[in-house]
Amino acid sequence: VQLVESGGGLVQAGGSLRLSCVATGFSFDYYAVGWFRQAPGKEREAVSCTSGRSGPVYYLNSAKGRFTISSDSAKNTVYLQMNSLKPEDTAMYYCALNGVCSPDSSDQAHWGQGTQVTVSS
Repeated sequence: VQLVESGGGLVQAGGSLRLSCVATGFSFDYYAVGWFRQAPGKEREAVSCTSGRSGPVYYLNSAKGRFTISSDSAKNTVYLQMNSLKPEDTAMYYCALNGVCSPDSSDQAHWGQGTQVTVSS
């Protein structure tokens, strides 16, 4: 199992980014893939998750209405579309694999290496 994130970068406040998580070694149809983020000096927090059983789930109140999670089974890729970005969204963003959607980092079975998102004011 391998998860590879991409799409991070430097963007001005109010801008948008789309993160991608490409998975190999398993099918999204049977698993859940979540997005987490960790800012310097802070704990890792759950952002969103999607699975064939639950559909999209949003954990982060500040992201609701701004972030959208989606998946493309043919490409085995999960996306996180982030709009109206704020400086407080600055963090390393990770995707993670689990059997079901869970906001608990310790529940995740596999992690990607992360992609950095920096939002300037």
